[in-house]
Amino acid sequence: MESLFGVGNGSAPDRNLALEFCRGTEAAAMLAGRWMGRGDKNAADGAAVSAMRYMLNTVDMDGIVVIGEGEKDEAPMLFNGEKLGTGKGVPIDIAVDPIDGTRLTAMGLSGAISVVAGAPRGTMFNPKSVFYMDKLVTGPEAKDAIDITVGPAENVRRVAEAKHKAVGDVTVVVLDRPRHEKLIEEIRSVGARIKLIPDGDIGGALLTCKTERGADLLMGIGGTPEAVITACAVKALGGAMECRLWAKNEGQLASALKDGFDMDRIIRLDDLVSSDDVFFAATGITDGDFLSGVRYDGARIVTSSLVMRSKSGTVRFLTAEHQPRKLDMLSGMKYTASSR
Repeated sequence: MESLFGVGNGSAPDRNLALEFCRGTEAAAMLAGRWMGRGDKNAADGAAVSAMRYMLNTVDMDGIVVIGEGEKDEAPMLFNGEKLGTGKGVPIDIAVDPIDGTRLTAMGLSGAISVVAGAPRGTMFNPKSVFYMDKLVTGPEAKDAIDITVGPAENVRRVAEAKHKAVGDVTVVVLDRPRHEKLIEEIRSVGARIKLIPDGDIGGALLTCKTERGADLLMGIGGTPEAVITACAVKALGGAMECRLWAKNEGQLASALKDGFDMDRIIRLDDLVSSDDVFFAATGITDGDFLSGVRYDGARIVTSSLVMRSKSGTVRFLTAEHQPRKLDMLSGMKYTASSR
């Protein structure tokens, strides 16, 4: 049986595809970063998609996008079902978000990243018509403590106990949305701290697995595609995740029920990505709590990336220097700054 990272029983993988995927996130971040603070989300997204697609199509793999955003005729997105790679090598499912935080990028706010995750074919959860999930994420120290059925306050208490800290020392990451008013009130009622983020809950979930200057929990409703990508990262980092599907309106609920989903079912980490042979790559676009943003310095561009393999448990933080003029010639894209 061929493994995601090698042949046979996987004891001697021939290469780390996560490192190759990092080339895709680096490329996307470098081109998207040119649009930081310029107020054009579509231009930033289009640049990131073009760069990521170009790079991922150079990788020897038989990849299919199972978690994307958009359809074939709706540029500028990597669409569900799109084939990526040279077609050679192992068949894999790919989850992509060329920019997690397009608004953050366009407004020059912190926390935007470019992300790719992958796993063996058929092992990623397919959300179909369900666009949102209620999520609960924590890091390795409290992975056995969380339970989405007991409510926010109790989960805060459980995580505090598991991490041997006071409830008042617990920090919870929550997307800043009107739908979270009640959630925020309940977290505050037990005395926990809250880190509100405007967008980018993949990056927010990563904070729960960070030992220094991180957070303890992520709670609240966010995108289902982002949940699957997050699951790949959390699995590699040894954390835990529990979710329930959530419908924004009656139309979404009807679609979910038609597709056979049980809205009350607890969806755990292994339901979101069943394989233990998972990889994840992310590159910072704007400065964030986990990764630095892209730095432009005339003759060079500096990127900061995170690369992980769940099978080996290896976590790499990579700083890379790129020469934009050479990238222009190799790719036919515009990595150098425009002059006016």
